[in-house]
Amino acid sequence: MVVNSDQGGILHTWKDYISGETWMPTIRQQIIESWTRCEQAGVNPYDSGIHSSLDETALGRTLSDKQELITIAKPCMTNLYKFVQGSGFVVVLTDERGYIMEMLGDEDTLNNPMTNNFFLGASWREEEAGTNAIGTALVIKKPIQVSGAEHYCQKHHCLTCSAAPIFDDRGRIIGILDMSGAFNMSHLHTLGMVVAAAEAIMAQLDIRRKNRELVLANNRSTNIFNTMSDGIVMIDECGIVKQLNPAAKKIFNRPESEILGMSIDRIFNGKAAVTWQMMNNKEPYTDVELMVDTKKNTFHCLASGEPLTDEQGKVIGGVIILRPIKNVQNLVNRFSGYHAALQFSDIIGESKEILEAIRVASLAATTSSNILLQGESGTGKEIFAQAIHNRSESKNGPFVALNCGVIPRELIGSELFGYVEGAFTGAIKGGKPGKFELASGGTLFLDEIGDMPLEQQVALLRVLQEKNVTRIGSEKVIPVDVRVICATNKNLPKEIEKGTFRQDLYYRLNVISITIPPLRNRVKDIALLFKHFLDKIGRDRGCNFYIEPQVMACLQHFDWPGNVRELQNVVERAVSLTESGEITIAHLPIDVFAKQPPIQYPVQPLISPAINETHDREHRRRLMKEAERQQILVLLSRHGGNVSVVAREFGVSRNTLYRKMRLYAIEN
Repeated sequence: MVVNSDQGGILHTWKDYISGETWMPTIRQQIIESWTRCEQAGVNPYDSGIHSSLDETALGRTLSDKQELITIAKPCMTNLYKFVQGSGFVVVLTDERGYIMEMLGDEDTLNNPMTNNFFLGASWREEEAGTNAIGTALVIKKPIQVSGAEHYCQKHHCLTCSAAPIFDDRGRIIGILDMSGAFNMSHLHTLGMVVAAAEAIMAQLDIRRKNRELVLANNRSTNIFNTMSDGIVMIDECGIVKQLNPAAKKIFNRPESEILGMSIDRIFNGKAAVTWQMMNNKEPYTDVELMVDTKKNTFHCLASGEPLTDEQGKVIGGVIILRPIKNVQNLVNRFSGYHAALQFSDIIGESKEILEAIRVASLAATTSSNILLQGESGTGKEIFAQAIHNRSESKNGPFVALNCGVIPRELIGSELFGYVEGAFTGAIKGGKPGKFELASGGTLFLDEIGDMPLEQQVALLRVLQEKNVTRIGSEKVIPVDVRVICATNKNLPKEIEKGTFRQDLYYRLNVISITIPPLRNRVKDIALLFKHFLDKIGRDRGCNFYIEPQVMACLQHFDWPGNVRELQNVVERAVSLTESGEITIAHLPIDVFAKQPPIQYPVQPLISPAINETHDREHRRRLMKEAERQQILVLLSRHGGNVSVVAREFGVSRNTLYRKMRLYAIEN
């Protein structure tokens, strides 16, 4: 807004306002509102003194903080000053508080008493200088021109001031650009010149900010480009390599100077068809399996590509990302449960048999040799396999287990070696890696190896010898680095004699053989294992259990054909049947209870051994009947008296159960 030309009327109005007399509102609303603020702030309109200012330290700090604004504004101020040079005008830059940071003017002008309040650090806030273009622009956040008697303080009536705020990218005032001079030299276009200069300053600030953002974005992109674990190759529209990151250099195992300028056809050995399709059709591709020949070996990876286009949509190049298949497999293994959780410390036992097995396994774990674990079902062969893996150098790699006994013979090959798309009916799109690939860099545990079909034994032997695998339906050879641990409950030498197991494979697997003893040979460990399983269930359920002494005697005289696994099941059964928290022989299965040891009676000279034996049998029979009665009562209570369900769980017919209930005087 420009100056009001009726200065005589404005001066009269100013005098009336200051004296408190009735006055007519003949001036702009912005000026009236500013006068009101000055009056409320207690500004003395007749004060002829010098404005307050920043001290030397505060001024130095302000100039340092605002260095960028001053540097950018100074050329614009110089250009603006050229229009008024020699006319007594000054061009001023203040900060967002109204303190002068930079000014241009003639020497005579700067020494003129009229402009003696224009100096570095001087304050031009309304609270200090009354109504003025700088202070009022700070308040209203708009350009304004204040001339003559529009100033609240009389000492500034000789001035005409034109000021415009300078905003940052968030719309906050960061400074004021002002041009001030003698009132009689004012011009209607002065304010427009100041506004144009302020906008030029803001444009330069915006350009510098965007340049900073571009530099920052470029630095971030460069850092990401250089630190990514995936290889990145940048190509032009002709398929020539223009740039690659350190990971790509490592993949190709060649000097950068040798790769730059090379065609992707040479790099990928004629396997770049999908990349050319991307360039021609502007269609990105994702996770295409690729084998890249390097100086050392063949690099197995997943390749993804994205075309680069200009503003007209023309393809000017592309980005190819090479993701090592090993990294992908490690990620899959992490979320697919392909890891070992058990250690040697998790194997419970103090018998010399189990301690010897642990000793041999611990020594074998530090080698890279294949290991054969032999033992009956339920002895804990997989626990040993996991513990060996976690003690080995490949403990940070995957632990992949496969039970050869449960996979159909026609599928075991695809499970072990994988397959490509279209290899057979039902093959999933994109194919599937086998367990050897998934276990690369770690351990492959083949349980029940004795059940593997002969035709797959040949393929397994070849993989173990050559350290390479070929997927079903493919000719690509994929290198694998796998430590193999096998387990069996069969006598493999006898299987060799029968012709169901290859002798050469046996020798390849049986580098280190570890026999895990059955539980019947570890009687000393039965109590430890029983208590371990019982304590674990107690912790999970938040309760304690007590064991009747005779229970342990029964357990230690049982043969345990199912070994540790069977013992664990017995513990879970007993805990499920007890209602009081006490484990008694009534909670044991009949076949375990039947094996309780003979009761030792004191030797009486008048009682013959035959009588002792008869008493023993009778006592055992009574105990078995009582145990059976207790089990029926527990089951009836659990199932709400449902005889059909109890009979099914007890393993007898309903009629048999009714007969036993009558025999034991059980009412339902």
